[in-house]
Amino acid sequence: MNEHIPGFTSTGSKRPEAFYGVARPSGVPLRMISASGCRVTGEDGREYLDFIMALGAVALGYGHQAVVAAVQRAAADGIVGPLSPVLEEAVAARISRIMPWAEQVRFLKTGAEAVAAAVRIARTHTGRSRVLGCGYHGWLDGTQAPDTAGVPAAVAGLFGTLPFNDADLAVRHIRQAGDSLAAVIVEPVIESAPAPEWLAALRAETRRVGAVLIFDEIKTVGRVALGGAAARWGGDPDLVVMGKAIANGMPLAAVAGRHEIMSAATRTWISSTLATEFVSLAAADATLRVLEEVDVPAHLGRVGSELLRGLSILSDQFPAVLRRVAGLPEMCFLEFTSGDHGRDVVMECARRGLLFKRSAYNFVSLMHDERVVNDALEVLRSVLRDVR
Repeated sequence: MNEHIPGFTSTGSKRPEAFYGVARPSGVPLRMISASGCRVTGEDGREYLDFIMALGAVALGYGHQAVVAAVQRAAADGIVGPLSPVLEEAVAARISRIMPWAEQVRFLKTGAEAVAAAVRIARTHTGRSRVLGCGYHGWLDGTQAPDTAGVPAAVAGLFGTLPFNDADLAVRHIRQAGDSLAAVIVEPVIESAPAPEWLAALRAETRRVGAVLIFDEIKTVGRVALGGAAARWGGDPDLVVMGKAIANGMPLAAVAGRHEIMSAATRTWISSTLATEFVSLAAADATLRVLEEVDVPAHLGRVGSELLRGLSILSDQFPAVLRRVAGLPEMCFLEFTSGDHGRDVVMECARRGLLFKRSAYNFVSLMHDERVVNDALEVLRSVLRDVR
């Protein structure tokens, strides 16, 4: 299938075995040549309705006109230069207006980089080393499980895990770490909304031991609310990591937070040549304007509710194949009764022109509407009849 890229592709979630559940699928798209709105064109020239939306990186839809225009202007302006662009401060100021707790911002290119920056800022601020995490925080060494190949045991030993939405265990783990704990970093949404008591426990206990509370909002900023989960459910994080939807697919991520903690970035080394190129910053400026002016999260919630409702009906109709529906309207998925069922359903959906993920998450965008959702649900219904 591929001789030049180990593992078929550079993005792990786009490997055939990750996407479809089988390493050598047949009759389904493996590569694409273009994307527009909520549809992509495969290398075979066929068009597919998409609910994966670049793993949640595109909230406005592919090729949004305002973002494309901003990117074209920025490319014509030279892409990158020897000085910091005016846009860097302008986009940071816009983020601070959207999220008042984000008093200062540092830009990077990927979510994993931004997480690493947030952890380093927390360690510099506290003078401590240990980190507790909940969720997926990227591929870099500092947030991997102890048995991850290529990660030194000494590095992996500084990172431990917390369960999602379990306030009692969160309190216990944070107190055990005590004054060695630099930071707690959590994804505030993992298959469901955060419980108020869990958020309260995280906030109270990190303050008690003097650790930094970081929200990894790579998936949620600009989607569950303009300001992400912290704006919608609270939690009062010290730092927020954001990415994906903030530049509608262009490579940009950021770590933001209160001045007294973000100032630690000037006492350590966090830097990237292309963190300040024009094009992604221009895309973010245009994207944030549209997110705010159109109230994109409200649209995602409304259309996503139609999708979630339809998936729930299908789950009730096909209990032999579907165990449950999980997630939120803005980011949801089906849980299958077996891996074989998940594989068969997503492969047959793809053969019938629908790209739908078999695990967390599927995403709606500004270009999805009720008609598109109904079309997808009909394809799923017909496939589930056949798989059953």
